Amino acid sequence: MTQSYASSPREVAAFSTAALRENFLIETIFEPGQVRLVYSHYDRLVVGGALPGTGPLLLPCPEALKAAYFLERRELGILNIGGAGRVLVDGIAYDLGAQDCLYVGRGAQAVDFRSLNASEPAKFYLLSAPAHAAHPTARRTQAEATPVRMGAAETANARTIYKYIYAEGIQSCQLVMGLTQLEPGSVWNTMPAHTHDRRTEAYLYFGLPENQRVLHLMGQPQETRPLWVSNEQAIISPPWSIHSGCGTSAYAFIWGMAGENREYTDMDPVPLHGLF
Repeated sequence: MTQSYASSPREVAAFSTAALRENFLIETIFEPGQVRLVYSHYDRLVVGGALPGTGPLLLPCPEALKAAYFLERRELGILNIGGAGRVLVDGIAYDLGAQDCLYVGRGAQAVDFRSLNASEPAKFYLLSAPAHAAHPTARRTQAEATPVRMGAAETANARTIYKYIYAEGIQSCQLVMGLTQLEPGSVWNTMPAHTHDRRTEAYLYFGLPENQRVLHLMGQPQETRPLWVSNEQAIISPPWSIHSGCGTSAYAFIWGMAGENREYTDMDPVPLHGLF
């Protein structure tokens, strides 16, 4: 598990492109046969991925957590963007197809990840936050998620939002998690741009063709900065930062956040004329 430290808006305004990428972009989430984790000092989020092959992968408990097991004081959201997979939580199996989600509550001691077909491995995206209460482990398929259509083809942002872990869905302590799929011909996400100073958010971009990119915009509304993002790379978005993007083709992304509350609508919109 690597560390990602917090930076103030004043510092970030002076960052070079290389410094922006080092502090906010996670370039490798999935590595065959590995569980990769990044510990962010924004709201103590842990962002990671598990890509099992022929054998299972156990969720480790890095020394930096100072815990007996990973979920001793944490909760975990898992969203599969690969082939059919299975997650065992204290010996109980949960099958996850493409874009199915599993929530694992505080206190679960053993979590392992498996691909049902090693030639088409599962890709488990992981997002974890500290938890002060325990909630039951629960699965929610994409078919069971709550789809909300937003945007329009005329503004190149027609998209469907699927909500999994949120106040009216899977219950959690503070974790909120879902997925947005853009329609062909639409490329803009999260418009109008907004901040939510009470929560940190993380984005995983996926479904992007090999030679295409997403231009992710971050920073304070009057001090926006760009990051070019490739397929299956993730962004850590601080509470003070906008988070919006435009792709060179259609794509999808997983959004997840944690902090002061679980209200999906808790955001502070920024009009287009307020962005610089």
